[in-house]
Amino acid sequence: MATAITQKGQVTLPKRVRDAAGMKPGDRVDVRATASGGVYIEKAGALSDYRARLLALAERRLLRGVTTDELMEMTRGEPRAYQPRKKKRK
Repeated sequence: MATAITQKGQVTLPKRVRDAAGMKPGDRVDVRATASGGVYIEKAGALSDYRARLLALAERRLLRGVTTDELMEMTRGEPRAYQPRKKKRK
């Protein structure tokens, strides 16, 4: 979906794109260039919201008790498959 840049440097985002991103008139957006020459346009604060969700997941530690070596074995599909550690009784 292509759009043109006006003489003032403005770009109109097509309605389908605005709707998909949940953008409404008056919303602020973050714009940043990529190393490959592309441009990201996203709702302001979307990156910090994403980062907060990632940090919350990290806090939950989905792989609690797994060592780095065990994680590498799991991702490589090495013969010694991951075996969950038995919980120690107190």
